[in-house]
Amino acid sequence: MKKTTTRLADGRELIYYDRRDDAVRDAVDHRPLDPVATASEIRRDPLLGDSVAIASHRQGRTYLPPADECPLCPSREGRLSEIPDSDYDVAVFENRFPSLSGDTGRCEVVCFTSDHDKSFADLTEDQARLVLDAWTDRTAELSQLPSVEQVYCFENRGKEIGVTLGHPHGQIYGYPSVTPRTELMLRSLEQHREATGGRNLFDDTIAAELADGSRIVMDTAHWTAFVPYAAHWPYEVHLYPKRRVPDLLGLDEEARSEFPEVYLELLRRFDRIFGENEPATPYISGWHQAPFSSELRREFALHLELFTIRRTAGKLKFLAGSESGMSAFINDVPPEAAAQRLRAVASV
Repeated sequence: MKKTTTRLADGRELIYYDRRDDAVRDAVDHRPLDPVATASEIRRDPLLGDSVAIASHRQGRTYLPPADECPLCPSREGRLSEIPDSDYDVAVFENRFPSLSGDTGRCEVVCFTSDHDKSFADLTEDQARLVLDAWTDRTAELSQLPSVEQVYCFENRGKEIGVTLGHPHGQIYGYPSVTPRTELMLRSLEQHREATGGRNLFDDTIAAELADGSRIVMDTAHWTAFVPYAAHWPYEVHLYPKRRVPDLLGLDEEARSEFPEVYLELLRRFDRIFGENEPATPYISGWHQAPFSSELRREFALHLELFTIRRTAGKLKFLAGSESGMSAFINDVPPEAAAQRLRAVASV
């Protein structure tokens, strides 16, 4: 992998990740951009104890532009984009409309490919490995920022999810504090350790799933994928490396090498579960990594969570009163049935 760092016209950082060591990235961003002005503010909710990012400048962000005006496609004559070069493998840049910035963290955009009409599932294994390497490198870089406590690499796909740009891309959030979801995991991790005389919750959870078997979707040499026992979403898969590590930096080469095959297969199964006549399955996929300063960092288990809000062909699961109002989820699809369906649509 070759990494090339440059700057956009407004001063934001842009990083190219190339598979070829002889790739040259010297294109200059000639757009007449004003310096980015953000007003992100973190406010703490005194009742719930969590935080909310107030980012009013995001109201003006680009929303579902036509393909010939996509800001994530390579630049060409007469149409300059966020990517000055005429082509690229993987590109990462600071978000022009960040939810978090400065002392409140950092937001980056990850373009998986220069091909506007592809999705992550269409990538080759070499391309998917390059994305994994980019995620890992960005996690390492963001871990050095004093304003970042936790890094979340994720992808939203589909208008139903709320995607505002159709180009295949994801984001990376460098949070200034531990997120509420991770706080809950850490609390459960500590409670389990105390209740079991030092046993690890993640290890015990995976062992229980393997022993039961009914919710296992894939079990390979270096990865295990399963639908969790108490899945919140209609189709939800958690993917763990066999060797527990706190974050992407801890993955060994064997796990890295096998990841593209495993992950691409999972994504392609998601696109098949509702039938060939259904549009591409909307989903959210994200890496859960340990906070950098947590006392339980070594006990945390890196894992990827992939889920869709589609519950059956032509129908979405909306977060209504119970879920949105009380965070009390109701799932219409039994996890065992979801796992069976995901096994049934495996590639031949």
